[in-house]
Order: sequence, then structure tokens, then C-alpha cells
Amino acid sequence: MAIDVTDATFQKEVIDKSMTTPVIIDLWAQWCGPCKTLGPILEKLTNATNGKVILAKVDVDKCPQVAQAFQVQSIPAVYAMKDGKIIDGFVGAQSENVVNQFIKNLLPEPEVVDVKALLVRGDEQSLRKALAAEPTNEGVVIALANLLTARNDCAAALEILKTIPETAQVREAVAAARAAFVPKDDFDKQLTDLLVRVKTDGEAKKEFLELLEKMGPNDPRTGDYRKKLTARLF
Repeated sequence: MAIDVTDATFQKEVIDKSMTTPVIIDLWAQWCGPCKTLGPILEKLTNATNGKVILAKVDVDKCPQVAQAFQVQSIPAVYAMKDGKIIDGFVGAQSENVVNQFIKNLLPEPEVVDVKALLVRGDEQSLRKALAAEPTNEGVVIALANLLTARNDCAAALEILKTIPETAQVREAVAAARAAFVPKDDFDKQLTDLLVRVKTDGEAKKEFLELLEKMGPNDPRTGDYRKKLTARLF
């Protein structure tokens, strides 16, 4: 994100914020042609970091104190500040590739996720972290689905099992989730009572379908009751 900084706000908007987030300081001026070329590149690439890097734009004509502090002799001049200290910089317009690398150097190293270790731990937090790293890892998905099934969150278990290709192990996990499902409502009774009337009573059929819609596709009973409805009607 980009912010316009003045002599009065430099401490708060640049130095203070650099204690938690790297700040790029763009020293520029309205009359500077290369500044107008570099500025949009800086804005585009800092925006791409989603807030991990802040762009502070300083118009040297309006901020003489900041310009003097940096001993500006030529613009554009760009500096990177972290923890209140200047750690990198360049002078003059640069290509997008050069600026991109300059910004990348400010970003923290991406966290290396040990999926196998997380899978061995087996708790939900570890499994969800592993799933975020490898969404199609069958072992992780099945382990998390089994954990959800064990606490009767069978609908959630069936939902995540849909995200990976069907294999014998996946079918086994699906069957386990369906078998373990314990309803927390009285839909079974309502549907059973309606089922005997759906063929001759339009309102009963409508109510039956509304209940199925309310249960949703992830409810293990939905498919079974749709089959019963079809058998009853035809």
C-alpha cells in the first residue's frame, strides 16, 4: 500500500511502522520525469505484497526536512527501512524486474511446512496447517476427515473428502463418515411421515423436497431419501 508522507508524519508513518513492517521510501517530485515512470512500478509491486511492505511517497519539494536528512542529490531515490534503519536503496529509474527483486529482498522467507511431521502429530490444528500447504494430499485429507468423523462432524468430513480423487481409501473414509453420522434433528421422522403421502399429496412432496434442501448435499441422509422418493413416485 502507498501513503503520502510529510515532514510532520515521517516519524509515525515511516520510522514507527518500519518496526513491524518494511517500508520503502520513494523520494520524488512532480517535475521529475523518471519519478513518474518508477512510481507506478513501486505502487504495483508493493500492492502485490498485500500489506507486507509499505510504500511511503515523499515529495522532496514539500518535505525539505526529509530531503535534507537523506541528503538528496538526485531523484528518484528509493530506500528500504526496517526496524528504524535504512537497509537498502537505489537511485534512478529501474526496470520492473530490478524493483521486484528489491522488494522480494525485504520479505520474510516463506515458512517451510513439514507436512509429514504435521500428519504424525495428528491434531486438528496440525492437520489443517498441513492441508493448507498441500490441499490435495490424500493422507492429510483422510486423517482430518477421520478426526472430524470421530467427533460427529460428519458433514464437514464428507465435504473435504470431495476435494480429492476417489480411491479405495477415500471410499472407506466416506463410508465411515456416513456410518458414524448421528442426526441432531428430527428430519428422519418428518421425512418418513411425508414419504407415505408424496405420491398423492403435492404439498407433502413439496415439504419433503424442502426438507432435503434444508439438510443439504453434505448430509449423509440426503442421497438416501432422494432415492426413496424416486422409488415411491415411480
